[in-house]
Amino acid sequence: MEVSTAGTNSPVAEKKGISGYGLKMIAVVTMLIDHTAATILERILLQMQEAGTEMSTTYGMLSIVYFVMRLIGRMAFPIYCFLLVEGFHYTRNRAKYALRLFVFALISEVPFDMAFNQSFCSMSYNNVFLTLLIGLLTIWGIHESMARIPIEQDTGARRMGLGLLRTMVIVVILLAGSGLAQWLNTDYGACGIIAIFIMYMLYRNPMLGFGTMVLELGLLGGIMEWAAFLMLIPMHFYNGTRGKQIKYFFYAFYPVHLLVLSLICYAMGLGI
Repeated sequence: MEVSTAGTNSPVAEKKGISGYGLKMIAVVTMLIDHTAATILERILLQMQEAGTEMSTTYGMLSIVYFVMRLIGRMAFPIYCFLLVEGFHYTRNRAKYALRLFVFALISEVPFDMAFNQSFCSMSYNNVFLTLLIGLLTIWGIHESMARIPIEQDTGARRMGLGLLRTMVIVVILLAGSGLAQWLNTDYGACGIIAIFIMYMLYRNPMLGFGTMVLELGLLGGIMEWAAFLMLIPMHFYNGTRGKQIKYFFYAFYPVHLLVLSLICYAMGLGI
């Protein structure tokens, strides 16, 4: 899933550190580990519970493996949020960017439902592309409102009034985006939209923004999300370059890997 056109065209060889491509690969690998646990291992554990073997050594070992894999998977979403905000700032056409996210949200829904809802069509829980799309539209709306309500050139009471108006508009847009994600029950829901908003507002200080975003995800989404604090290490070495460009691989990887995991589950007799 490629969600960034990072800020410089400098070749990776000219600047040490981790490129946007490197961050995307970390996100892809950690997401695959997480989803393998959330599909195959979770269904195996549920079958063992139904068979009454949850007290066995095998069940205990698999439970530990499952927990560790899900912890590793907490790294992925904050990276995608960061790269989404990068993409928002550097893409040449935000409308096309949003359209790509929308198209892949549609493409991904059936594989997502097969993997997590064990159905070919369900609206009970929806894929992360929808979260990213709503997050993009939210920060886009906030960006435009801030541009249309400038306060830097004003002083005194007028400045305070405009500042209050801008704050109210930002809050309304954020609540609308968060409410929509929660209503659609997208992956990460409202706390995902707030995470994207935090990264957008603290974009000029990416380490602070990333850390604050992970803190918020842990507070609102569960303490397991705090495992993503480990991503501050590669984030520290992010060099701002784009790196290798194979963007549609990252878009396509999401629905393809979910489809493959679903087919593996089916072949193992674990449902679709």
